[in-house]
Amino acid sequence: MPRHAVAEKGDRDKPINITADKGSEDNKKQEAIFEGNVVLTQGTLRVEANRVVVHRDKDGFDYATATGAPARFRQKRDLADDYVEGFAQRIEYNGKNDIVELFEKAKLTRGQDELTSNYIHYDSRTEAFQAFNPADNKATPKQDGERVKAVIQPKAKGPGNPTKNP
Repeated sequence: MPRHAVAEKGDRDKPINITADKGSEDNKKQEAIFEGNVVLTQGTLRVEANRVVVHRDKDGFDYATATGAPARFRQKRDLADDYVEGFAQRIEYNGKNDIVELFEKAKLTRGQDELTSNYIHYDSRTEAFQAFNPADNKATPKQDGERVKAVIQPKAKGPGNPTKNP
């Protein structure tokens, strides 16, 4: 997956909007919990989940944990006309560092490129990612469901991309 474009830079400066079947907020803890068909949006970022917990730290940065079957996120890439999408049983978003972590049955896609793993760490500022099985035991051979899998499509050929056929 190419790493030269980043998530929409303006997203973090936009308000967070949330709709859900029910919600509660604890101002002392700076925490809000939303449940039932939750949709969280912030600029081009969209998260859909069964449950979302949003926490704000003392410096004003927001963090969210979304759980579902699966939980999903989608965000437009900066300077590009496509999106990065992720699916997992749990998604954690770190608003301070623009880090998205996907846990259990995780999948990250951009266009037709895709990455699957039990855990994916995605830096939306740089589009760098790491994928592995958190219970990694090098002495035990991996089963297909435990291995990292990637599908990376070839670049389109054209005037701006003189890639040659082998």
